[in-house]
Amino acid sequence: MLGRNGWRTVVTAAALGAVACGREKEQPKVAHGPVIDSTAPGRTAEATGFKTPESVRYDSASDVFFVSNINGSPDAKDNNGFISRMKPDGTIDSLQLIAGGRDGVTLNAPKGLVLVGDTLWVADIDAVRAFNVRTGATVATVDLSSFHALFLNDICVGGDGALYVTDTGVRIKGGAMEHVAGGDRIFRIDAAHHATIALASDSLQWPNGITWDASGKRFIVVPYAKVPQILAWRPGTPQPVIIGYGPGQYDGVELLADRRLIVTSWADSTVTIRDGNVRTAIRNLPSPADIGIDTRRMHIAVPLLTKDRVDIITIPARKDVQ
Repeated sequence: MLGRNGWRTVVTAAALGAVACGREKEQPKVAHGPVIDSTAPGRTAEATGFKTPESVRYDSASDVFFVSNINGSPDAKDNNGFISRMKPDGTIDSLQLIAGGRDGVTLNAPKGLVLVGDTLWVADIDAVRAFNVRTGATVATVDLSSFHALFLNDICVGGDGALYVTDTGVRIKGGAMEHVAGGDRIFRIDAAHHATIALASDSLQWPNGITWDASGKRFIVVPYAKVPQILAWRPGTPQPVIIGYGPGQYDGVELLADRRLIVTSWADSTVTIRDGNVRTAIRNLPSPADIGIDTRRMHIAVPLLTKDRVDIITIPARKDVQ
């Protein structure tokens, strides 16, 4: 999760788009392939009532979505963040299923989510917190403040069963967001909740979304900086590699079973489905953050962070482009 001008509604007198100015680069001249526009691809629902929704995660076992709500500034340790539970049709089943400041829960500015069995892991500024989604009870807390974690953002499970968490490497200073040199990292948390730095590299370009590509045995990482790159990183290697290009200022990323890659971008308010050299661009989605995939119905749940809304959209069928 990061933002552009819409962050003025979240951070006082600041836009996170200003963060990216220091690393703006000329986009390479590459062939992007055909683009199929899908301005109104079939929204099945618009769920409202959230408070700065950042990430959505689908639970196939219970057939529900979990939604993280920052509820204020993205780096404020105000203990007012919360997790909602939403039905597949967009009905909010429980707005504050898990809430900071209630029942002994600490939850400041929750962002990325990943579900492991009944345990929901949440990236929260400089800590990763785990909750039982049936009871709401705190299961574990992994404190990364000793690593000087700045802005933990997205989280996923790798091929080794460990958790991997991006640190976008930004902070709020004087009411504005700024990038911290050397802050671009991916953390690894093992089964014993021991944390290490899996990768620290400026080539991550302010890493935001992350997902595991089991077939490729690699992570797909999308950066927020104003570079058009989509990255892949294999554990144990010292640098990520570029695997694609697009508008930049990315947020969420997911890989479907058919290997179509879904990426959100604040730069042009899109969710783009990348199928080889073909792209389907779903437009008019302001501040699209970390998406969740309903694998039963093949729907995308898109949190629109500055709109306090989650849109549920049917994933377009694969198309052949002549």
